[in-house]
Formats: sequence, C-alpha cells, structure tokens
Amino acid sequence: MAAMAVVSAVGLVVDDRVLVGAPIWSKPFKFAVSFVAYCLSLAWMLSLLPRGRRVGWWAGTVVALASLVEMVIITTQVVRGRRSHFNQETPFDEALFDAMGATVVVLWLGTLVIAVLLLRARIADRASAWAMRSGIVIALAGAAVGILMTRPAPGQRPGVSEVVGAHSVGVPDGGPSMPLTGWSTTGGDLRIPHFVGMHALQLLPLLLMLLAALAPRFARLADDRVRIRLVLVASGAYAAVFALVLRQALRGQPLLRPDGATLGTAGLIVLAAALGTYGSLRAARKPLASRATTGTEGALPAKELVS
Repeated sequence: MAAMAVVSAVGLVVDDRVLVGAPIWSKPFKFAVSFVAYCLSLAWMLSLLPRGRRVGWWAGTVVALASLVEMVIITTQVVRGRRSHFNQETPFDEALFDAMGATVVVLWLGTLVIAVLLLRARIADRASAWAMRSGIVIALAGAAVGILMTRPAPGQRPGVSEVVGAHSVGVPDGGPSMPLTGWSTTGGDLRIPHFVGMHALQLLPLLLMLLAALAPRFARLADDRVRIRLVLVASGAYAAVFALVLRQALRGQPLLRPDGATLGTAGLIVLAAALGTYGSLRAARKPLASRATTGTEGALPAKELVS
C-alpha cells in the first residue's frame, strides 16, 4: 500500500485524466494511504493481544489480502479509464464491482474477528484496552456505511442503469466538491461518516498516546483512572460525531452548510464532552502521602506503612 501510494502520487502528477469530477488517480491514492493507516493500526493492536494471537494473525492476513484485491481492482479500472465503484456499464465492469463488494465483506469480517479478540482480551493497561476497543467498534460502524452507498440513487435502475449506487445524497456524484477530500459541497456525502468512522481506529489510540506523553508534566494524567475516563469520554463524543455526520449525510445536507438542528446537536456534543472531561480530571487520586495519612480508599494508616 505504501508503494501504491507513491505510484498513485506520480499518477496524479503525470496523468491529467479526470473521472467523475476528480483526478483519476485520486481514488487509488486515497485508498492506499487509508489502507496504510488501517493495517498499521490493526498490526499494533494485534501485537498487544495476550491470547488468541494465531487467530489474530489469520484475521490480519485476511484483511491484508482483501485490501490487496481491492487495490488491484481499483488500479485496473484507473488504467482502463473507467470508474471502479457502482459501475455496471459492461458485464466485466459489473463483475469487478461485485468482486470489490465481496472483498469488502471479507475485510469487514476479518476486522470483526480482531474486534472480538480485543473485546475479550485482558490487557494490563485498561486505558489502552478501551481506546482500541472503542476505536475498532466505531471503525466497523464506519466501514458498514459503505453498504448505504450501494443503494440505487433516484433515477437508477439495477440491470438497466450504467451506474447503480452513489457517494452523494440528493445530488449527482461528480458535482462541486471540497478540495483534497472531494466531498460534495452541494448535498450529503456518505464518504464523510465513512471516513470519520474508519479513522477512529487511529485517532482514539493517538489520543491515549498523547495523554501518556503528557502524564509526566501533568500529575492528574498520571492517574490511570483519569486516563480511562478521558478515553471513554472521547470515545462517546467520537461516536456521537459519527452518528451526527451520518445523519447529516443521509438528509442530503453538505458538511459545511449545517442547519440549526445539526448545529444544536453539535453544540450538545461539545458541551457533554467538556463536562465529561472536567469530571474526569477532577477524579484524580489523592497523592499517596495524603491517602496514607487519612487511611482512605483502603490504604493503611501512616504508622503501619512506616513499620
């Protein structure tokens, strides 16, 4: 995937073809970069499993092979100058898209097996465990958004239309879009919740790494209970944001043009996250000397500690 990202980047420079309103090599480039992050995250999580490593190895291998098949099909269609997703123009195009659908299901099931292993595993660092568990569950939900994209858009008929399915909601694919991401600026876009959900796999563990890096400078973050609570608050807020952008896309609403209901919900999410963060930071344990003196939380009195 790293090599394919480089090849696609070169293609973006030397190949000026445009497909569905975007440079033709943008899709393999974005997919390759995404798969790099996805597979590295899963590999790191699998390395922390105390049990079930053999099953995890097989599940990870299935995910890697399914990703490879997906990229081969996407790149093949780019070379042919045809769209890879939703294409039913010819029997061959339709067969390739059907194969992509099958590989996505296999990839999702492989990730589900890894998620089950993580949910059952007893990982010593509970904050790390919850960051990984939350991240992979939200990522599975984000990946499942792809199913919604395969539904026929208005005016499309399976077996008749050359294209069946769409990224956009309420507007045709290929219209005005945001730079770099290509997300629609005139209607809903299911790629947004797909992206947000999938990358919980990286962002929640990265949050935990940031908390661990800041712990030597901020005493409250050295408390493992505080880190766990902060991870749970972040996971809840992230899941709420995912649900919000999914709802926004299904309503045919552009990301950058939210209505009052979307803004109000976003405000409630921010408020809940802020209150949860404040409450988590106040839950820091008392210093050991204080607990020893008061004898609270099951600690021994100071006299017995000295003796």
